[in-house]
Amino acid sequence: MPTYLIEIPHSVNTAECKQIIKLFVESGSHLLSNADWGCKDGVHKAWFTGDFDSKENALQIVPPLLRHSATIVEITKFTKADMIDAAEQNH
Repeated sequence: MPTYLIEIPHSVNTAECKQIIKLFVESGSHLLSNADWGCKDGVHKAWFTGDFDSKENALQIVPPLLRHSATIVEITKFTKADMIDAAEQNH
């Protein structure tokens, strides 16, 4: 099953930031307990990684009001051997 990174940006406005966090709390979203937040460092985004069947399934975990701004990216971990093979294919 593919792994996806979900990125959810929000405004630097303190009130909106608090509203987004409140939305996560009220939605009971699985993201709430597993998301990483950049707000304390001035990067107003939340990130979450998880295994889903598709990008569409990954998007369903995002609270509905935030889906329009979410970015979903399939991510892959490569082994050293994978990287060596890829480098050699370019020659």
